[in-house]
Amino acid sequence: MRDISQHEVVERLRFDNPWWVDRVGVDPMYRDMPQRAYLLAFEQLVTERSVTRAVILMGPRRVGKTVMVYQTIQRLMDAGVPPAHILYVSLETPLYTGLGLEQILKLFHGLFGHDRHADLYLFFDEIQYLRQWELHLKSLVDSYRAHKFIATGSAAAALRLKSRESGAGRFTEFLLPPLTFAEYLNFIKREDELIGPTTVESGRILELNDEFVRYLNFGGYPEAVFSPQIQAESSRYIKSDIIDKVLLRDLPSLYGISDIQELNRLFTVIAYNTGDEVSLEGLAKSSGVAKNTLKRYLEYLEAAFLIRRVNRIDQHARRFTRATSFKVYLTNPSMRAALFGPVTADNEVMGRLAETAIFSQWFHAPNTGERISYARWKQGEVDLVYLDPQTHKPDWIVEVKWSDRQAERPEELDAVVGFVKQHGIQEALITSRSVEAQKIRQEVTLTFSPAALYCYSVGKNIVTFVVHVNKKAK
Repeated sequence: MRDISQHEVVERLRFDNPWWVDRVGVDPMYRDMPQRAYLLAFEQLVTERSVTRAVILMGPRRVGKTVMVYQTIQRLMDAGVPPAHILYVSLETPLYTGLGLEQILKLFHGLFGHDRHADLYLFFDEIQYLRQWELHLKSLVDSYRAHKFIATGSAAAALRLKSRESGAGRFTEFLLPPLTFAEYLNFIKREDELIGPTTVESGRILELNDEFVRYLNFGGYPEAVFSPQIQAESSRYIKSDIIDKVLLRDLPSLYGISDIQELNRLFTVIAYNTGDEVSLEGLAKSSGVAKNTLKRYLEYLEAAFLIRRVNRIDQHARRFTRATSFKVYLTNPSMRAALFGPVTADNEVMGRLAETAIFSQWFHAPNTGERISYARWKQGEVDLVYLDPQTHKPDWIVEVKWSDRQAERPEELDAVVGFVKQHGIQEALITSRSVEAQKIRQEVTLTFSPAALYCYSVGKNIVTFVVHVNKKAK
């Protein structure tokens, strides 16, 4: 039986790094693709050399991690980094199976006469395909302090858990989520046209809502945005290529799950009920999964960036000691459409999908998403409650509606008004379908803003904040 030769590995490295030879940069297909709004923040981490850390680019499948890596490589060369100082390796390539990271690094060193003190950039794509990758990478960071190591992976569960266990102080995590609504509008070149101070009064809110519905159906994935074929067959593309690969391959291989159909049933139940309050008992009954197993599966699905759970508080903003009920959201509303079919603006599920989309924008915010709860008590509920990290008291609230009725009947919001007054908040934000207005109810200001416009603003502001923080840190 013949082994893969070193010559074959080297030839594959040359193939994967064409800029070593032709000096024209990365493939134009990647170079010319629209850039994620996170590109600048990611590049800032890649070029940061004041601390010795590897950058771990995490995220679900098909959100553009590899494209962003290639675009970063191009920007490095445009900034003057010699092409021979940049290595890209996709560890998903069978030819690299069985090779350690240091073996690949030494081959790279030998090709160009580099030593351990050279300023090099090394990109390891899909690193979860390497067994005990976190130990290999930590060793390289410690041994080759002049090199900058960047790793990516789709199996966010493995990356998040293992990087924290074995890479403490050596890894900086960077999460690339699905497209924000703001990015989606920018990708289709309608942001400037539809967003502005007169969006509502000019009637453009109707067009914005049309795009919002398209975003809910397929807009979380860059490829789907530009492919009519994928949009027409989103169930095959998103379900087969994204959801199923995580449920049927990634998670079972990472955690030794034997009953993959059980996991699949649970996710299907969750996806159908995104934006709803669920209980462990209810999920166990609907999915047929035992409670103890159910708790583990929820952790796996959350770590894999498929879902997020949100804790419940009562009208006094107190958490429940034994919380058996919680809200569950898909991290990308497009997954529901892939499983159960696309929705229209008048579909009964639109309210929950709008809430899912808005909540998914908040997931992009460092720490903020973890500080959002929902309030529910016997007389009412509030969809989003942000708790101040110091006081643990409500700081702001949002009630998500896909209807203009409450703007005309603010008395329907008296439970929200009571919660706001109890906690001394000055204002409540209520999303609508197309109305922009302010009403006073029991001395509380109710600000109505279209859900699509609010979803855009949250995503836009958070990405701007992330870029600013990384620039300031640098």
